[in-house]
Amino acid sequence: MQDYSLKYLIEYIEDLPQIAKKSLQGIKPVFKKIKKKKPKDLDTFVHNLHEEYFQEVDCLTCGNCCRSLGPRITDRDIDRLAKHLRIKPSAFVEKYLQIDEDKDYVFKSMPCPFLDDDNYCLVYEHRPKACREYPHTDRPKFVQILDLSLKNCETCPVVFKICEDISRKYS
Repeated sequence: MQDYSLKYLIEYIEDLPQIAKKSLQGIKPVFKKIKKKKPKDLDTFVHNLHEEYFQEVDCLTCGNCCRSLGPRITDRDIDRLAKHLRIKPSAFVEKYLQIDEDKDYVFKSMPCPFLDDDNYCLVYEHRPKACREYPHTDRPKFVQILDLSLKNCETCPVVFKICEDISRKYS
């Protein structure tokens, strides 16, 4: 497994899906083992990495999640965003959303319609819950979202580095 720095991964963010796919071949078997054993120190380990890496990375230098992931938009998100934009929820849905194959609301187009050119979120204080919680690496019971984290390796450099570190520690 080649060791990439966070700086490199952000600078060459367009290469992250290919880099992640190669590394995931070695990471997936370790994650499978972790799901069975459920190490007691996993949350502490992951949360410490989350803190360390997000001290190093400013998401505004990347913004890849906002350019490439379509978050699930809940009814509460719709109400909050519509209120902030001073439009009716139905107008918000009509203008910005569509229903995906899972019958969830998602944005009609990507990048996110609220992503500014400098990677700032125009509705940051009112952003959807899925955006607030992303990339989920500070969440309790991390073992429950190992598969989601593997998927997020292709989008978020921090998730990729955390998954690599998990793989090294628990292999």
